[in-house]
Amino acid sequence: MKRAYNFNAGPAALPLAVLEKANAEWLNIFGSGMSVMELSHRSKEYEQIHAKAQNLLRELMNIPEHYEVLFLQGGASLQFSMVPMNLLPKDQVAYYVLTGAWSDKALKEAKKVGKTKVAASSKEDNYTYIPPIEEIQLGEDAAYLHITSNNTIYGTQWKVFPTSSTVPIVADMSSDILSKKIDVSSFGLIYAGAQKNLGPSGVTVVIIRKDLINNSLSELPTMLNYETHAKNNSLYNTPPTMAIYLLSLVLEWVKEQGGVEAIEKINEQKAKVLYKMIDESEGFYKGHALPDSRSHMNVTFTLPNEELTKKFLSQAKEEGFVGLSGHRSIGGCRASIYNAVPLEHCERLAEFMETFRIKNNLLLKK
Repeated sequence: MKRAYNFNAGPAALPLAVLEKANAEWLNIFGSGMSVMELSHRSKEYEQIHAKAQNLLRELMNIPEHYEVLFLQGGASLQFSMVPMNLLPKDQVAYYVLTGAWSDKALKEAKKVGKTKVAASSKEDNYTYIPPIEEIQLGEDAAYLHITSNNTIYGTQWKVFPTSSTVPIVADMSSDILSKKIDVSSFGLIYAGAQKNLGPSGVTVVIIRKDLINNSLSELPTMLNYETHAKNNSLYNTPPTMAIYLLSLVLEWVKEQGGVEAIEKINEQKAKVLYKMIDESEGFYKGHALPDSRSHMNVTFTLPNEELTKKFLSQAKEEGFVGLSGHRSIGGCRASIYNAVPLEHCERLAEFMETFRIKNNLLLKK
């Protein structure tokens, strides 16, 4: 079969090598005579998968020993609630930087739990940029500072992260985790839904500094307490075993590519190909994000009018390009170029964009 040029925002493309390996082991993993979906999560076979995923993530991200690596469920959306439930005392305030729809939703959930303040925002400019670090305002009452590292809908991404020696930085990295090197020790907590760079939907990775796990939160529902999952190695209840298995294969693939550093270089190349096309299109394509805030994961752009946008998406689909529609809140187009999207697919998309521009620019001028 011919594989699609998959630019979906999430669930997103998985590496072909990962899918092929999973296919080969589908009916008989480790000689067990069972699929991974049939294994007991208490079995030695599954324990091997679980440990492999944790260890590879620690290795690839250089996660210090004083951090827990948890595999949870509920997506990043559940973390919007779990973070303040676990980290926001009644006498303190959670500060949020608003850079898009997901940070806005995270703030909305935190407001239900305790006191919050907006530390900085680009909302008034339709989230076209990441606020400068020097604009972030934190009070002495800060329990934590929350950011969203990459914004899938608007196509913006933090290039440099805020730091603090006293206030934990909490980051939703759902759409760019493992896409570039970061210093994990600069953060108190990192969380990410897997369905963009780490694997399929169904598992959420949480990387949390051990001193932030509060063992006195007995009033919290058991499943919403980080301590529950840390004490039980993310095995308090049945974990999403299939998703964690595929996560382990994706991490193995990243290591085989040369690790995060090599992946980052390829991601820079992919983004450069598409942004170059946009910038040199003489205004035919216009990027939503300001140049210094552009995402290397989600390239958002518009065409001269709605009629051309529909035509572009229709012809792109005929050529095998999938997932290029912009989010309904801002329209236009979006190419999500996560780790598993090959450079060749971005080059093919750029070629299509150029051909479409040349043909339709002539029609616009008539």
